[in-house]
Amino acid sequence: MVRKTREAALATKEALIDAAEQVFRREGVSRTSLAEIAAEAGVTRGAIYWHFRDKAELLDAMCARTVLPLDAAFARAGEAARADPLGTLRKLAVDALTQLARDPRTQAVFEILFHKCELVGELAQRNAAQQVDRSACLCSVEQLFELAIAKGQLPPDIDTRLCTNMMHAYVIGLMHEWVLDPRAYDLLAAAPVMIDTFVAGLEARPPRKAGDEREGAPLAAPAA
Repeated sequence: MVRKTREAALATKEALIDAAEQVFRREGVSRTSLAEIAAEAGVTRGAIYWHFRDKAELLDAMCARTVLPLDAAFARAGEAARADPLGTLRKLAVDALTQLARDPRTQAVFEILFHKCELVGELAQRNAAQQVDRSACLCSVEQLFELAIAKGQLPPDIDTRLCTNMMHAYVIGLMHEWVLDPRAYDLLAAAPVMIDTFVAGLEARPPRKAGDEREGAPLAAPAA
């Protein structure tokens, strides 16, 4: 009996997250009430408060079951990251775009986060959490750029911080624009060449640290 009760509670929780995803995507997060989510799930509003403190916690649960934490992806890279840091960066970026292209649920969540969510009011805490996650991601990416320097894959005078922000903006920008119009192009097919083009640019003409540029000189020697 206890097991059935636990299974029923978990099923209700999943139904609520499914309902929230549907209503958030249709109406936008700020315009959605908990009562609307309960109605979509076919449960009482009290059932929501049994599982979730507020709309922000429900939004967090929706994201947690879909978007792979980047720290886990970096941890799985392991030995590959040390042996081929630039290749690892490429793979992580391609994998992120590939997951978006292949998984309808990921597409729904990113559409909500990018275009249907205002991180103000009760969702302000979510904004703070996103900033923490972003900082952790940028730190891990910059470490891989520093490893790439140590392995001789990139010159020692590149601006790793700028490279990190450039790559982050490039990948997030691709995601942001593609979910607006998934029919614009085949992201699954285009992801590898898009990331390869970016990485090739870093290899050929990486940005240098401030003070290292000589007036009128190229940022870096073209690749042989």
